[in-house]
Amino acid sequence: MFLRAIQPPITILERVKLISWNVNGLRAALRKGFLDYLAKENPYILCVQESRCEPNDVEQLWPARYTTHWNTAEKKGYSGTVLFTKTRPLAVTRGLGKAEHDREGRVLTAEFEAFFLVNVYVPNSQRELTRLPYRQRWDADFKRYLKRLEKRKPVVFCGDLNVAHTEIDLANPKANVKNHGFTPEERAGFSAFVDAGFVDTFREFKKDGGHYTWWSQMPGVRKRNIGWRLDYFLISKALRPRLTRAFIQPDIMGSDHCPIGIELK
Repeated sequence: MFLRAIQPPITILERVKLISWNVNGLRAALRKGFLDYLAKENPYILCVQESRCEPNDVEQLWPARYTTHWNTAEKKGYSGTVLFTKTRPLAVTRGLGKAEHDREGRVLTAEFEAFFLVNVYVPNSQRELTRLPYRQRWDADFKRYLKRLEKRKPVVFCGDLNVAHTEIDLANPKANVKNHGFTPEERAGFSAFVDAGFVDTFREFKKDGGHYTWWSQMPGVRKRNIGWRLDYFLISKALRPRLTRAFIQPDIMGSDHCPIGIELK
């Protein structure tokens, strides 16, 4: 038995790094350098989406300084979110509190002293847009959930939002106008977060195109950077003065998505 080192609570008195990564299966990621990445980056918090497994499905070899919290889907090997954190949250909540949305392990909320952190894996509308009506309900309910949290303290939410917000957020916007991930309805859902006062952190530092977080696994696509920006960190406006950096790490392999992150002081 070992004692787990517990870090002091997050008060944002010093700079902290938060990272989000859709790993496209944690078991696969562990075979592709996930632990090396975690050791090198040493984030204060890492939010994982599309874990596709339960805690007992993997050998938990990550450093003892991290505690983990899981939200798994009812369907085995599907969806799921995991939180790695150096400091124990004040509270952890799974789901949105609505049965319609809480069977797939898509939302994991941790309360810290300075903010709520929401790790989210937003539902895909599917190639034939069969899930678009559900996605619209999801977006509306998720926004209401975030705003309820924000009444108590500022919010950071991050993850795979499964939408390219504007034309500069994907390589071929004209060809994808009616495709899942770039429909007017999905883009409007993202705009509603911004209109509600949440800040797209990456766009505070980079205003140009060519910055993507997901690429098709077809040969040569990632090398040619034909991608989409589907992964985001958004924060309450109250946290904007604390935001010092937002970044994308396209050179990190191991998934069809790459990690993204922010630093708060």
